[in-house]
Amino acid sequence: MFRVLQTCKGVHPLRFWPFLQACCTFSPAATTSLQFISDGYENENKDLDFKLLFSSCTNVHLAKRLHALLVLSGKAQDIFLSTGLVNLYANLGDVSFARHTFDQIQKKNIFTWNSMISAYARVRRYHEAVNCFYQLLLTSRLQPDSYTFPPVLKACGNMVDGKKMHCWVLKLGFEWDVFVAASLVHMYSRFGFLGVARKLFNNMPVRDMGSWNAMISGFCQNGNAAEALDLLDEMRLEGVKMDPVTVVSILPVCALSDDILVGILVHLYSIKHGLESDVFVSNALINMYAKFGNLGHAQRVFDQMEVRDLVSWNSIIAAYEQNEDPITALGLFKEMQLVRIQPDLLTAVSLASIVAQLSDHRNSQSVHGFVARRGWLMEDVIIGNAVADMYAKSGSVDSARRVFEGLPVKDVISWNTLITCYAQNGLASEAIEFYHMMVAHIEIIPNQGTWVSILPAYSHVGALQQGMKIHGRVIKNCLYLDVFVGTCLIDMYGKCGRLDDAMSLFYQVPRKSSVPWNAIISCHGIHGHGEKALKLFKEMMDDGVKPDHVTFVSLLAACSHSGLVDEGQWCFNVMQEKYGIKPSLKHYGSMVDLLGRAGRLDLAYNLIQNMPIQPDASVWGALLGACRIHGNFELGSIASDRLFEVDSENVGYYVLLSNIYANVGKWEGVNKVRSLARERGLKKTPGWSSIEVNNKVDVFYTGNQTHPRCEEIYEELEVLTAKMKSLGYVPDYSFVLQDVEDDEKEHILTSHSERLAIAFGIISTPPKSTIRIFKNLRVCGDCHEATKFISRITEREIIVRDSNRFHHFKNGICSCGDYW
Repeated sequence: MFRVLQTCKGVHPLRFWPFLQACCTFSPAATTSLQFISDGYENENKDLDFKLLFSSCTNVHLAKRLHALLVLSGKAQDIFLSTGLVNLYANLGDVSFARHTFDQIQKKNIFTWNSMISAYARVRRYHEAVNCFYQLLLTSRLQPDSYTFPPVLKACGNMVDGKKMHCWVLKLGFEWDVFVAASLVHMYSRFGFLGVARKLFNNMPVRDMGSWNAMISGFCQNGNAAEALDLLDEMRLEGVKMDPVTVVSILPVCALSDDILVGILVHLYSIKHGLESDVFVSNALINMYAKFGNLGHAQRVFDQMEVRDLVSWNSIIAAYEQNEDPITALGLFKEMQLVRIQPDLLTAVSLASIVAQLSDHRNSQSVHGFVARRGWLMEDVIIGNAVADMYAKSGSVDSARRVFEGLPVKDVISWNTLITCYAQNGLASEAIEFYHMMVAHIEIIPNQGTWVSILPAYSHVGALQQGMKIHGRVIKNCLYLDVFVGTCLIDMYGKCGRLDDAMSLFYQVPRKSSVPWNAIISCHGIHGHGEKALKLFKEMMDDGVKPDHVTFVSLLAACSHSGLVDEGQWCFNVMQEKYGIKPSLKHYGSMVDLLGRAGRLDLAYNLIQNMPIQPDASVWGALLGACRIHGNFELGSIASDRLFEVDSENVGYYVLLSNIYANVGKWEGVNKVRSLARERGLKKTPGWSSIEVNNKVDVFYTGNQTHPRCEEIYEELEVLTAKMKSLGYVPDYSFVLQDVEDDEKEHILTSHSERLAIAFGIISTPPKSTIRIFKNLRVCGDCHEATKFISRITEREIIVRDSNRFHHFKNGICSCGDYW
């Protein structure tokens, strides 16, 4: 276009009038303003209504037509009109054309330079904005004015540039200008220098609304909730009224400081002063109420909005998604589609979380396809992480891994997501291996999420030494007092048999929420210390910490492992009557397990029959397990029939039923159950036991013959078995589920994985030192009896954690009191 116009220099605009009429589609009033050209030379001195023409340009195409008219009319070098063009292009989003126009201006004034700097800052091309400022200083004789610095200070990408700009402000004497000072406050706040920002704010001779908002926003962005609220009080004392920006800044602080009262007061203020109708204020109110879990208030704000933008829909969908109500969230997403609001990246992130909560594998693929078609996986790592997490929570480990590998950029959250994926899906060894791969990438710095992800994996395999190394790194990074990291450390020490260390950590971390309490109660439960778990629960109530549904699952399990039937029933009643928590399937499963282990099978069966919700596999499985313990073949058959109706794919239940048949010598029943499992393609989970020696975890499977020290291990077992028999040990062949001769049964018992791991620990560690074993299944009854004898013979404490609980063997006695 510029090349064509340049060839027309000296040609009267009248000759181009038909062309302009055909090309320039302005508003009717603007077209009338152009009509003077067609009236002939006598109207040459009349001025065009350029203000109207500029306001009529609603897209870049029209702006270029106006630009052409300015060139043809000889007014392209008019400083005001050309600067207006720079602003017009910038406002329409074409900053490149704005720069081209700027470069064509021969005599630029400071207003022109300010317009170009602002144009870059407006479209977030901050580096170019700063460079444009330096170009102003180097190539022109002009001095920056008070309008130059606000956009430049906003564009500063680091503190070095920020301090240079501050020096220029001081040099030119603009530190007292209210807009410049407010921009400095905002800049220092953005980089976390709140002390400097507050000093600048205090020294301002005049403070406008923007100044107060800048300082309040600075405190909010840096998590200084108390200071932000104090400044709000100071602002109100000076008679300055809040505006929508103040409200939007302060509402997130209310959630951060857990102060819903202030949030409600701000809401009332917004209603009183008519600010609630502002869409940004309403969106902030929805987000605040969602953080407090008050979905009713969030929904009412949303329903009362006269205008809803995409952020409004994203906010209300996220409110339900983050408060674990995926059904309502999904319904709102469908409603959003009906009103033709196009989803964006944040909508997709919420949608991925919704599908993950629903464990909906089919829709997981739909969400993945929806995101992939829009190319968002290549654009933003956040949505890539969300999709990987969605697959992880749906149990699709391979799909999560493929999404991770396909991400063009991987951040620390990407790695944390995959570590958590493996850990939560029972693949602790893979999680640990993946963590080591992450550490090998020097540019990836582990954070709080990393420790929360990897510590449960170390807990699962009993890697105490490696877990202690993480503890050291956490202390080094000053994260040991973080409630989530601290809780994971409590859980790790507790599940690795170091209950004293777990208790010590428990009293160091903040205990205002139920999270650390749940962890320490659970740890005492699996160690068989039911009374201590109940005592901790009472301390929790005395401290005013409200228990949640997880608390009672842990308490009921603790009572079950200790045989505290009356206490467990008390907890079950308190949960409903005092705290209004409706029992879930986990609670009913724990109660059935509690009653069943204590031999009250009829009560357990009656509880199932009177449940207000349909019992699932965990409930029937608890009853079947109790029938195996007490040898109740008849009730076990009923439980197994119901169990296979609701979950026919869990091989563990076939093993339980097979054990019941084997215990009463019904080998035909054993063969029938095993055949049924084989027909359905099910395989028994192989039993394994692990032990950590010299920072290395060795894993043993039943009958293992491949270990480098295999011969030494079996020789040690032969010696131990002989000594055990001399002390009265008699092998219990009922725990051998094969119909073979007695000598073969004894060999099978001797080669159980836990016994191999114990023998390896004895030959690999100093005499009388503690041995810690971790087993993925329940300890076999004969191995339990044998380990008591071994602890007495070797004068060692042997700690065994099986799939249900801990057993501390010492001097021939087990901490479980044979109640397990």
